Amino acid sequence: MAETTETVLLVGGGGREHAIARSLAPDCDLYACASNRNPGIAALAAGFETVGERDADAIVDYAESVGADLAVIGPESALEAGVADALGAAGVYAFGPDADAARIETDKAFQRRFMRDNDVPGCPDFETFDDPEAAASFVADYDGDVAVKPVGLTGGKGVRVTGDQVTKAEAADYVRESDYDDWVVEERLVGEEFTVQAFVANGDVVTTPAIQDHKRAYEGDEGPNTGGMGSYSDTGRTLPFMTDDDYEAAVDVIEATVDALDGYTGVLYGQFMLGADGPKVVEFNARFGDPEAMNTLPVLETPFVDVLTAARDGDPLPDLSFADEATVCKYAVPAGYPTDPDAGARIEVDESSAGDALLFYASVDERDDGLYTTTSRSFAVVGRGDSIAAAERQAESALDAAGDGFHVRHDIGTADLVQRRIDHMAELRGE
Repeated sequence: MAETTETVLLVGGGGREHAIARSLAPDCDLYACASNRNPGIAALAAGFETVGERDADAIVDYAESVGADLAVIGPESALEAGVADALGAAGVYAFGPDADAARIETDKAFQRRFMRDNDVPGCPDFETFDDPEAAASFVADYDGDVAVKPVGLTGGKGVRVTGDQVTKAEAADYVRESDYDDWVVEERLVGEEFTVQAFVANGDVVTTPAIQDHKRAYEGDEGPNTGGMGSYSDTGRTLPFMTDDDYEAAVDVIEATVDALDGYTGVLYGQFMLGADGPKVVEFNARFGDPEAMNTLPVLETPFVDVLTAARDGDPLPDLSFADEATVCKYAVPAGYPTDPDAGARIEVDESSAGDALLFYASVDERDDGLYTTTSRSFAVVGRGDSIAAAERQAESALDAAGDGFHVRHDIGTADLVQRRIDHMAELRGE
């Protein structure tokens, strides 16, 4: 008896979702919907509907019209809007948490209180506020540097860190003058950041290799925070500045979080700061990272659709197999991003010039006469190789695809930058 091909709906139109589509498309009938028409996803999908990612009713209608068996929800905005809840109510299994569980990302105050109340390890010292003036006063009076975070979603651009990006006075003014009412203020974590992503369903947790993202806009880790300018992974599960014990400590945090969430389904992403005393949690995300999905999925040898069907059917999640390859992802973003991006500029992307690297479209506006920039990141290239250095060379050679008018952090994955991470951790550990 022939196996039935699954019909899968993908929600979202960014670089993360293009990576998901590329991973799923060979093994299922793929349909997609998003607020922007991503040309990379559209080329892989049997159908693509332009629909708002928070419009749960319209997404359910499209899922039913194509006969979707499963759905994968990419962006956090859709999770916050209850798209997983609505699909589940309509009988479509959604690999993504319901809106309540997604608060582990969408409500930073809930996230910290949840960690404290459930004794999840790795929680920094923090306080939450619903009055900006009280938060600003706490920033000014705190004994040490702090990170100030608006409680809701900010696209990775809302956090300000004293002693790094801003002074305490500037941070207090930022809190007072912003449009946000609710805040988390926590101790500044010093170390090296890394991410571990996990597939979660039916109480099972299977983790993926560690990745380091680069939030700052300019080379040398300078400039404002962005949604992520690029990232890298190594040939194994750790990064060059980490030990196996560091990785296992991060996994322990993720498993404790899943145990306390009780019934969580989807991807759980832990972003950690590795200090001298081990990792602490910077934040959780309730979905794949962007760009981290573009590091993880191209080297995942286990069919992603097998993870989805096991989750839906209540079976144990499969053990994950990964190629022994390092990856380096570099984003091409509009000139002026993130503070004053040159949106609406017509762009030429020569996919053939990417060579052996992978090209993932992110936020582009596909019109009848070509592609145009938006206010967000345009596309990414991902190199793979038997070392970070080899992957970086492949990614860098592919950037001819970017053409003119883009900004790229060329230093991501370079030997100098990776060595600085190693040296920094050695210094923190007194080695």
